[in-house]
Amino acid sequence: MIPVTKSYIPDLDSYTSTVKRAFDNAWLTNRGELVEELEDNLSDYLNLKDTQLFCLNNGTTPIQIALKLLANGGEVITTPFSYVATTAAIVWENCTPVFVDIHKDYLTIDESKIEEAITDKTTCILATHVFGNPCNIDAIEKIAKKHGLKVIFDAAHCFGVKYKGKSIFEFGDVSTCSFHATKLFHSGEGGGIFCKDKELFQSLFHGHNFGHNGPYDFHGLGINGKMSELHAALGLTVLKHIDEIIVNRKVAVEYYKEQLSTTVISHLKIRESVEWNYSYLPVIFKSEEALLKALNDLEQKEIFPRRYFYPSLNKLNYITPITMNVSEDVSSRVLCLPLFSGLSKGDIDLICQTINNSN
Repeated sequence: MIPVTKSYIPDLDSYTSTVKRAFDNAWLTNRGELVEELEDNLSDYLNLKDTQLFCLNNGTTPIQIALKLLANGGEVITTPFSYVATTAAIVWENCTPVFVDIHKDYLTIDESKIEEAITDKTTCILATHVFGNPCNIDAIEKIAKKHGLKVIFDAAHCFGVKYKGKSIFEFGDVSTCSFHATKLFHSGEGGGIFCKDKELFQSLFHGHNFGHNGPYDFHGLGINGKMSELHAALGLTVLKHIDEIIVNRKVAVEYYKEQLSTTVISHLKIRESVEWNYSYLPVIFKSEEALLKALNDLEQKEIFPRRYFYPSLNKLNYITPITMNVSEDVSSRVLCLPLFSGLSKGDIDLICQTINNSN
């Protein structure tokens, strides 16, 4: 069987020696030394300058906390082409998602359509960097500044991505990331939040720890979004191998592109000035019928890609119906192919031959 992804599993002895420190300290959560060490190591690896970060229990909690502080129950302009967590977080925080369609090539929110969606109720833009491919950051930040809006970038797929030589997490009022087990860098479960503004950063930080400002004072409303020491230990162990992980995936992606017929599929267009991280391999078929035929042929050979992202989020049953032509079209035709460390060229050959012969 070839699944769409596999978690990178580091050497057990390496993980055990790291997690033993938490056992020796008898400190398993509430920001022990491993969480703080992971934050320091991440900041160093990502070469963050003016941006601070802290780790959380998953990749959705930071979006929720950011929305709670910045969106103020208003309208949030967002993309219909993302994982469901992006829209769910908006609704969960009693805000209203306002969808703007996407670029057919980049698959990110179409910045040229944002201004026409702004109303007097708009408070925030929540844009997703799709498959590690950044939005038009400059245009979005310019629009936000003009209209007095806050910007949250859902950068769940973006670990290691650079834009104009800087970490992708340096942009927006807030950027968030997922450290889920299926991600490029992971801690089993986990996430990160990134922010330049020191006052806002403190509010975000308090928000993930019940609002605590010391043991007896409370800064404001908060929830429990803390990362455990056990997850931090896994993150520290995986981080040691991150360059190897990225290189392996790059080799696999480049080999895929050599073998796949462009008469059958097309590829995601990476935005200019971007150092991509090879986090996913989406391919776009000519039609949904062609996708379904290839998907069936692959599954017959126990190869299991996934329809990221399907359906388009404007079709969710808790959303007021609205048409998003490009997102609905792309979501019906896009398929993410297996990509993970240890995927062999033989496996890629089989996948590509199946797709090339399916139509």
